[in-house]
Amino acid sequence: MSTPDATATTPAPSRTRITPEPTVGAPRRWGSLGPVGLVLAGGISVQFGGALAVSLMPRAGALGVVALRLLVAAVVLLLVCRPRLRGHSRTDWGTVIVFGITMAAMNGLFYQSVARIPLGPAVTLEVLGPLALSVLTSRRAINVVWAGLALAGVFLLGGGGFGSLDPIGVAFALGAGAMWAAYIVFSARTGRRFPQADGLALAMAVGAVLFLPLGIVESGTKLIDPVTLALGAAVAILSSVLPYTLELLALRRLPAATFAILMSLEPAVAAAAGFLVLDQALSTTQAAAIALVVTASMGAVRTQVGRGKAKAVRPGN
Repeated sequence: MSTPDATATTPAPSRTRITPEPTVGAPRRWGSLGPVGLVLAGGISVQFGGALAVSLMPRAGALGVVALRLLVAAVVLLLVCRPRLRGHSRTDWGTVIVFGITMAAMNGLFYQSVARIPLGPAVTLEVLGPLALSVLTSRRAINVVWAGLALAGVFLLGGGGFGSLDPIGVAFALGAGAMWAAYIVFSARTGRRFPQADGLALAMAVGAVLFLPLGIVESGTKLIDPVTLALGAAVAILSSVLPYTLELLALRRLPAATFAILMSLEPAVAAAAGFLVLDQALSTTQAAAIALVVTASMGAVRTQVGRGKAKAVRPGN
C-alpha cells in the first residue's frame, strides 16, 4: 500500500520517489489495473464490506466487528504473505507498528461513528481527513482547487450540514478521518520499506493484537458464534484484505496528495452502492455532489498524468 520516507508535512519525496522494480511473486494482475484502478477497486470493496459490517453490529457490537475484521484479515495476510521477520531495521519496525496502531484506531473510531450516525454522513465526515492531507502535502496550487471542489461535493452529499447529528458520532467520524490521513502516510512508508504486502500483514497483526481485548470485553463469546465468525471473515476480506492491499500497491505509484483526493470518491461510491444494492434513489443534490467529487478526482488524476509526462520528456530522463 525503496526506503526513502514520505511525510505529511514535507511533500518533496513525492517528486523524488523511486518506484521499486516488480518483485518475484508480486500481484501483477492487480498491478495491471493501474494505480487509479487499484484505488477505485479498493473503494468498491470497502463499501460492500461496510454494508455487511453494519448488518453484523447487532450480533457482535461495534468493537467486536472491528476485532473480528482485524483478526481474520491478519491471519489471512500472514498466511498468504508469510512475511520475513528478520533483517528489518528498528525504523522499519517502528513504521509498521505505527501503521498497525493507525489502522486499529481508524477502524475503531469509524465503527463507533456509524453506530451513532448514518453511514453516508459518517463517510462524508471521514473523507475530510484525506482532503486536508491533499492540501498539506501538495506543492501545486491546482491541487488546492481540486481539494476544494471535492470538499464542496462531500458537504453536499452530507446534506449541506451536520448540525442534527449526534455530536459524539460526529467526533468519532472526524477522528477516523484524521487516522485515515495518517493511514495514507504510513501505508506509503510501509510499502516502500517492505516488499509486496509483507508490511501490511505485519501491521494488521499489530492492530489485531491491540484491538482483540476490546472486542472480547464488549462481545465475549458472541465472537465465536459460527455465523458471526463467517460474516466477520467476509467483512475482513472486503473491508481490509482487498482494499488495504490494493491501496498499498497504488501508493507505490501515486503521491499522497493525489491518492488523498481520490479518497473523496468514497461517499460517491457509497451513494451508488445504495442505489444499486439497496434501491435508494439519488436526489438532485446527491447527484450534483457526486458530479463535483468525480470531477475533482478526475482533475487530480489528469494533473498527475500531465506531471508524469512532463518528467518523461525532460532531457536526460
